[in-house]
This record gives sequence, C-alpha cells and structure tokens, in this order.
Amino acid sequence: MLCLAMAISSGAQVFAQSASTGIPQPVSKVWNPDAGDGTYKNPVLYADYSDPDVIRVGSDFYLVASSFDAVPGLPLLHSVDLVHWELIGHAFKQQPPLDVYRATQHGNGAWAPSIRYHAGDFFIFYPDPNYGIYMIKARSIRGPWSEPLLIKAAKGWIDPCPLWDDDGKAYLVNGLAASRAGVKTALVLSRMSPDGTKLLDDGALIIDGHEKDTTLEGPKLYKRHGYYYVFAPAGGVKPGWQLVYRSKSLYGPYERRVVLAQGSTDINGPHQGAWVDTLAGEDWFIHFRDIGAYGRVVSLEPMHWGSDEWPVIGVHPSAAGTGEPVASYTKPKVLQNTPVYTPPDSDEFNAPALGVQWQWQANPQPSWAFPSSALGVLRLVNVPAPGADVNLWNVPNLLLQKFPAPAFTLTTKLTFTPRAPSDETGLVIMGRSYSALALQNTAQGLVIKQLIRQHADQAGPGTESTAIPVQGSTFYLRAVVDHQAMVNFFYSVDGTAFHPVGTPFQAVAGEWIGAKAGLFAIGAATQGEFGYADYDWIRFEP
Repeated sequence: MLCLAMAISSGAQVFAQSASTGIPQPVSKVWNPDAGDGTYKNPVLYADYSDPDVIRVGSDFYLVASSFDAVPGLPLLHSVDLVHWELIGHAFKQQPPLDVYRATQHGNGAWAPSIRYHAGDFFIFYPDPNYGIYMIKARSIRGPWSEPLLIKAAKGWIDPCPLWDDDGKAYLVNGLAASRAGVKTALVLSRMSPDGTKLLDDGALIIDGHEKDTTLEGPKLYKRHGYYYVFAPAGGVKPGWQLVYRSKSLYGPYERRVVLAQGSTDINGPHQGAWVDTLAGEDWFIHFRDIGAYGRVVSLEPMHWGSDEWPVIGVHPSAAGTGEPVASYTKPKVLQNTPVYTPPDSDEFNAPALGVQWQWQANPQPSWAFPSSALGVLRLVNVPAPGADVNLWNVPNLLLQKFPAPAFTLTTKLTFTPRAPSDETGLVIMGRSYSALALQNTAQGLVIKQLIRQHADQAGPGTESTAIPVQGSTFYLRAVVDHQAMVNFFYSVDGTAFHPVGTPFQAVAGEWIGAKAGLFAIGAATQGEFGYADYDWIRFEP
C-alpha cells in the first residue's frame, strides 16, 4: 500500500507520489513544513483544519477535522510521518438535514469530530450543535462511508469521542455548548452500544471545569496503563491552554494537570487536538491554533510520558508539568521512507470530478458546475442569485478552498460566455467581510470591477470600484495575499501584463473558520439557457 518517496516534474508543477493511491499529487508551492534538514516547522498544515483528531492504523496516520457548513464535509487526511499530509477526501457529500443545508448556514454544521478504528471499521463521531451527535463508519478510510446516523438528538451536545474498553463495553464523552444547551465547561460520559449506533443512557457529568477551566471542551478519551485520560482544551480558542485529566475510573473523580500553554512563545492558545504514537515508539500531540484570517492551523508537538504516568507535551516543561509549543523540531522517526506531499491547492481542472480541495457553501445542487476532462475546464453556470442586491455571504454556489499559506499569489484563467445582463463570474476572498474581482456582463459589454462588502454577515452595504470596460472573452484574474492577509486584485487579457483593480482589502475570518479563496458565477436570468464561465486552471504560487 505504501510507496517510497518520489518526486515527479511536470513543467513548472512538482508532483509527489500519493502514499495511499500511488497517483501523482501536486506539491504545494506556497507551504511545505519540511525544513529539509531533518526538522519540520509548525504549522505542519498552514490551513484551516479546525479541531483535528488523529489516529494511527498500522504505519498510517489519519486526520479528520471540522467542516461546519462547507460541503463535502469532514475532510480526511493521510500521512506516514505526521509532517506531510495529503487530503484524500471527505466523509460525506451532502450534509443532513439535506433541505436545511441547501442554504448557507455559516457557523453551523459539522463541528469537532473524532475518528477511531475498531473491529475492522473506521468510525467518525461528529456533532451538529443544532441537532445532536452523528455517527458514520466505513471499512476503508476512502469510503464508502455510511449515511450520517443521529445517535443522540440533543441541542448543544458537541465534541464527541468514543472509547471501547477492555471488557468490550463502549462509551462516549462529549462537551456542551451554552449557546444551545445552556450549559458549558462540563464533560459528559454516556454508555454506548458497542456498534456505535446508539447511546444507552442520558449521560453523567464526569468533569466540571467551572472553578479553574472556563470553556472546557473538545475532550479526547484514552486508556493507558490502567488510567483513563481525558485530553481537553480550556480557556477559549485564542488565549486557552491544554489540559489532561486522569482517573482509575471512567466516572472519576479525575485529577487535573495543565500540560501545554503558550508560555513564553508567540504560539497562542494551543487548542483542541489528539495524542498519537508511532511504530518507532514515539508519542506526539497534534492540535490547532487560531491565527485570524488564516483560520485554525495545525501544529505538531513532541510528547512523552513521565515516570508519574502524566503526559509531557512540548518543550521546557515547568515543575507543574506544563510545556510550551514548538516552532520547529526534529521530525518523527518512522520505519520507512516518506513521500513529500501536501494538501492540493492549485488545480488544472483536467479531471472529470472536482478536486478534493474544493467545497461549496451549501449542499450542492445539479447544474451548478460541470468538471470536464474532455474540455480541460471547470464550467461554472451563472446560477440565479436571489434579490437585486446580491450578498455573496448568502449565495450557496460559491466554490471555495482554504487559505493554504501565510502569503501567496492566486491566478486563474477563464473564458466567459454570458447570456444575460448582470451575469457575473470571478475570484472571491470570502470571510465575514469579503471582496471579489468580478467580470460582469452589461448592456454596454463586459466590465471588470472589485466588489467589497464589509460585515457581510450582518448584511453590511456593498461597494464597487469603477467598472473597467474589457474586450474579448478570455481573461486572467489574480489575487495577491501578503503576510498580513491583505489582498490586492489584478487582471490581464494576455496572461503577461496585469493591471490593478480596486483597492487593498483586508481579509478576515469567517464564522469559526479562516478566510477562503475561490470562484463564483451568478446571474439574474431565471429561464432559458444560463451563461457560464469555463475555468481553465487556478494556480497558487509564491
């Protein structure tokens, strides 16, 4: 199943051999955590993979993360060294309830999941804070995954994690969201059927963080050397710390220790994550930190177990056992050569299906988009947008991906075939405020302009730059993002000479997520043949 490290050159693009499929995958030009000298730099994933959970099966590591309202949902990543990660797919293609998630639902949807491998099956448990806890499973990490099964209908029950004990009995621990449940900073343990399809009781409170650890959440439950361990973050996403509780009994009482905090570093709020070990006998902890517009990026921390059976995470542990996160460190020891791969960002649109890096703002509907390997393009249809004053925050057919690096240049080539006045297409940088570089069809012909909507999440007013008349049908659109997430837009008609459009725009985070970059096509016509834009490629470069 696994293969040796391998690099393949194809023009300007570098490819690495996928460790799970053997298919060449593009290596990002804008972020690689491998320093090339036997060390890695954090974050290992400079992208918004929030609330990561990780397991090892044999010599393979698998990571799952939150996806909120983005579809397909629950991204799945694979690694053989914990440093290089490939995005291999998603656990569901449509988010239930299907009719609810046909509309944008920013901040709702699939919150912090957990992944486990038990009795030959992969299990993912995830919460939707408005509905309860779901379970899906598959024989293979690549699917097919079962349809989400609601195993606990309860508003505000979040962050579930299962444990199958040595006696065959199963349990599920979870947190609570005050916004829905009216309760927070408390962890609940429920008995679960061994097949994971239902909870067997109403749950018992096992840990209460109110005295010392406000906003206690994201529990991960493990058993080691007769102790039950609950790893959980507290104190809030940006300023918080990482806790471990332990007990000889699942139901407690639990001892408490702060095991990781910012300390003297500039790595804020080391938050929710997972403990994982390697075949070489090392222990590691992987977690996220929130860095604003770039979202909740993923770091890898060294970990070991002390003689007192407490985990020690990070470096420079205090007398109380609290470590600090690392900016760089020696790579994990693995028992094989490791490929150099990264989650994809650039896309040549030569495949008959959308690349795994792309997600919609809602459950996708037929005729939004047509990948075409025959034409070597992705065709986006000018789907009618509601209302005269279109707020892209509420438009479901935005095709987006995560910011992949601290700074990058994003360029795309497209051919626009509008059918009606007001047909629009272009690049968008999406967050609570957004900006787009839009080609628009008007009665006088095509124009290009910058759209800005500050506080789009609160229906803030939109503004437009002066429209620039353009000729032809094929264009190159570009967004340049600097290290402060400041964005400048440019366009070209020949791919060589690029002209600025509009003013600098400060990218900002979305609802629980980082900013995203992507494509859109909208229109006003409601009958007849809609216009469309054929996107030839999109490329992320330094």
